[in-house]
Amino acid sequence: MLEVVGPVKSLGKIVRTVQAIGRELSGRSTTKPLPSIPGIGLALGGGFARGIAHIGVLKVLEEEDIPISFVAGTSVGALVGAAYCGGISPAELEQIGARVRFKHFASWTLSRYGFASNQRMIGFLSSILRVKSFEELRIPLAITATDFMTGEGVVFNSGPLIDPVRASCAYPGMFLPVRIAGRLLVDGMLAHTVPTTPLRKMGAQRVLAVHLRGNWAAAEGPRHLFDVIGQCFSIAQEMNCDLWKHAADLVIEPDLKGFKYDAFDRTPELVKVGEAVTRAALPEIRKWLEPAPQEPKPRKIPLGQPAAMPAD
Repeated sequence: MLEVVGPVKSLGKIVRTVQAIGRELSGRSTTKPLPSIPGIGLALGGGFARGIAHIGVLKVLEEEDIPISFVAGTSVGALVGAAYCGGISPAELEQIGARVRFKHFASWTLSRYGFASNQRMIGFLSSILRVKSFEELRIPLAITATDFMTGEGVVFNSGPLIDPVRASCAYPGMFLPVRIAGRLLVDGMLAHTVPTTPLRKMGAQRVLAVHLRGNWAAAEGPRHLFDVIGQCFSIAQEMNCDLWKHAADLVIEPDLKGFKYDAFDRTPELVKVGEAVTRAALPEIRKWLEPAPQEPKPRKIPLGQPAAMPAD
């Protein structure tokens, strides 16, 4: 018989000891793996002052402990998203919405490209945002805009925050386009009415889309040029909504009838509208957090033994 001696024998003892410890630990371990929670993405659409309803949506999601892993925003949704992802609570957002007016982020101007400039938004955003770049946000955020020359959608998710928000809010005809990195950009609603597709690309497994449907024109007809422009865009967007809806798991639409595009003075009502539609959707949203049913493991049959046959 060949006897193993010296270092080789010692090595064999070490290997056997490690194997024994491993078997013991595996036998004692009873900890079950925690069920994985899908990454939920929140898509916030555009709608000017009607976007205050987004605050009500966020308020309910926080109160009900619905975890949001990603946010994408278009137009006013970009503004609300940047503030929220940067650490401003829904309650604080409601206070900001109650005191903000058109004059705080826009000024009338004479230009062949638009009637107003949102240059004032730089000061407004600088005063309310707690962070100034995407990299500092507590929740990953995507902001959408549209390349005026090509019609392509542009998605920002890195670098400074303020100019992408301004570009996303540059409603054609009303606001002047915003130039970033040599590209002339306008409102993100033209390319991403509700930015669900960017959320999928960010890794969201479930997407909750907030669509701010509403007519710009009052019941008695348009009041001015902006109502005409806004209503035309609204019609065009409704006729081409299949793409973004296809990327959403659930679409909620706050009841915005009677709210004009510049209804900043109705902030408490708009927040409540957002709360109501979100609470109604909670049963569906909570289903996303339920652990997936586990399939029963197949029974192992020792080799050489026949499977049990059913009794007669």
